[in-house]
Amino acid sequence: MEISTSNLTLFTATLLIGLTAGLCFTWGNAVTPGIGQLDDLGYLQAFQKMNRSIENPLFFAVFFGSFLVGIVAMVTNKGVSPEHFRLVTVAIGIYFLGVVLVTVFGNVPLNQLLDKTDFANSSLEELQALRERFERPWNRFHIIRIITATVSFALLIIAGINK
Repeated sequence: MEISTSNLTLFTATLLIGLTAGLCFTWGNAVTPGIGQLDDLGYLQAFQKMNRSIENPLFFAVFFGSFLVGIVAMVTNKGVSPEHFRLVTVAIGIYFLGVVLVTVFGNVPLNQLLDKTDFANSSLEELQALRERFERPWNRFHIIRIITATVSFALLIIAGINK
């Protein structure tokens, strides 16, 4: 395989989107079902702490970097073949719509709601209501992210194989 800008950007976008797909899968397959077994206070506290810890430079570099590198991969892979370019473009488009936008406009507002809550001064009824307002919608948005990140990753692998 020749080392070229198109190959390097496609490889990097595939790697970063693969890391995001793996994170989404693991979170949805193990983390949320595990903490879902906790009582309301335990669930909300655990989720709040995990949300705060995941917001770090490495996470942001992978999460948003995958989209930015994906844009560069689209540009640098434009001349390879129409089918190849279409695969890369569709993969990055799906990632943007189903992962980036769903996160920014779906999961993040719910995370912010949780982050602003003072659990020590909340009644059991308030905690139960917050969990009901948070858990199901957050998980629905996350399922979209799991599916779209995985589809994007698969399309980029196919693009790399069929180059």
